[in-house]
Amino acid sequence: MIVKDPFLSYYFSSEFVKLMPFILINKPVGPTSHDIVNKLRKITGIKKIGHAGTLDPFAEGLLLVAISRESTREISKFVGLDKKYLATLKLGATSDTQDRTGVITLCHPGPRAGIQKRGFRVKPGMTKADIIKTLKKFLGEQNQLPPMFSAKQIDGKRLYKLARQGKEIKRPTHKINIYKIKLIKYLPKKNELVLEVACSSGTYIRALAEDIGQALGVGAYLEKLKRTEIGKFKLKKSAALEKLTPKNWGKFCF
Repeated sequence: MIVKDPFLSYYFSSEFVKLMPFILINKPVGPTSHDIVNKLRKITGIKKIGHAGTLDPFAEGLLLVAISRESTREISKFVGLDKKYLATLKLGATSDTQDRTGVITLCHPGPRAGIQKRGFRVKPGMTKADIIKTLKKFLGEQNQLPPMFSAKQIDGKRLYKLARQGKEIKRPTHKINIYKIKLIKYLPKKNELVLEVACSSGTYIRALAEDIGQALGVGAYLEKLKRTEIGKFKLKKSAALEKLTPKNWGKFCF
């Protein structure tokens, strides 16, 4: 592999791999990011392992993992890299967690504004052109409100722990940047949108999904999420965890 970027070229060098191995994992739906780390500890026999950005259990895709104490010391250089996702939004309802794992509430845009389809209400006459026009409003730098169901800490307390207690507290917005948001599919029979989103680190796609639903006037939550890129690292270069063994895992490192 030829890497032109001086920073990344060092991390692809044979000298670095010997000292600070990293590996790209294709995380499946189901396990937590911490579960993946634990499985890698058993495979590699190395205790000190960390990752550069959590994926929720219902999400899948690229997880960049540092293996060894030396590599985990350098992982902060990867955490702030831009990300790219494929996101499926379910229209016509909202979720208290902003994704499919929460309590789902059907939205009713008006007395007769919605039509019933498979348990969801959506606005009649909403076209692909309407959706694309709305999505363009989300491009660029903006402030985003962190979800209550998130690992963000405020005054030393994890927000998700407060949310599980039924509490919602005031929290500051943070700057994010949406570089690209493209409509891949509009599936009106399923009340779903499939979007490709390129964004800055720290962007909550769940929060973006809810905001898009509000802008469309129908409500929405995140049904599926796949991370396809972290900086210049791509999902197609990642390894499935079941392919790794104590004897071959080093071959998948960079």
